[in-house]
Amino acid sequence: MNMGKMFITLGIIFVVIGIIWSLIGKLPGDITIKRDNITFHFPIMTSIVVSVVLTLIFFIIGKFR
Repeated sequence: MNMGKMFITLGIIFVVIGIIWSLIGKLPGDITIKRDNITFHFPIMTSIVVSVVLTLIFFIIGKFR
């Protein structure tokens, strides 16, 4: 697989993830606390998912170097 096809595949994957993410809004495991006029949102699960995805991307790119 050459780099062009890999980037096209990654782009399609990101578009699909973005569409799903916008429909869901937030992942289970994200913490939202609402009190009076203050809202605190801490996206724990979202952070984990982004970390795993970036790790896989950098691993794949490193394999082709």
